[in-house]
Amino acid sequence: MTKITARAHAWAYRLSVAIFISIFAAPTLWASCAEETVWIRGAFGQARFTVEIADDAEERAIGLMNRPSMPTSAGMLFIYERPGTLSFWMRNTLIELDMLFVDATGTIQNIHHRAIPLDETPIFGGDGLTHVLEINGGLARTLGISVGDELRHPSFSQTDAAWPC
Repeated sequence: MTKITARAHAWAYRLSVAIFISIFAAPTLWASCAEETVWIRGAFGQARFTVEIADDAEERAIGLMNRPSMPTSAGMLFIYERPGTLSFWMRNTLIELDMLFVDATGTIQNIHHRAIPLDETPIFGGDGLTHVLEINGGLARTLGISVGDELRHPSFSQTDAAWPC
């Protein structure tokens, strides 16, 4: 094989790999860490949720209040700037929710299953938390999501994240 032929083969191979990545792998990689998407992985496998973000006081105060339903693969991700002690309640929340309380690495520290609609009893999440993911009630158990499972989202420090983007 001549030098020109070897270079042409190497160039064709690189081009083929680039085309494969751009068609098949890249959309998956780009979609895996988007602001509106939360991934969870654990012994059960992986799950993806399309989320609304609540990252300021007003958005966090309203949360999922007054909504009659939520799509199965949807949720709300509450984001806090610094680790702290978090408690939630269900004031004006019409749908049953599972609350996943998460630390700064993206690791689930506590799960409150099936929070009761309209109940104003505080739901203690724990200390050292930066995120809470609310999903439809019963879904965490149905999927097998448990304490210790990991979230992937661009809001986690990518140097500290258990599952970085």
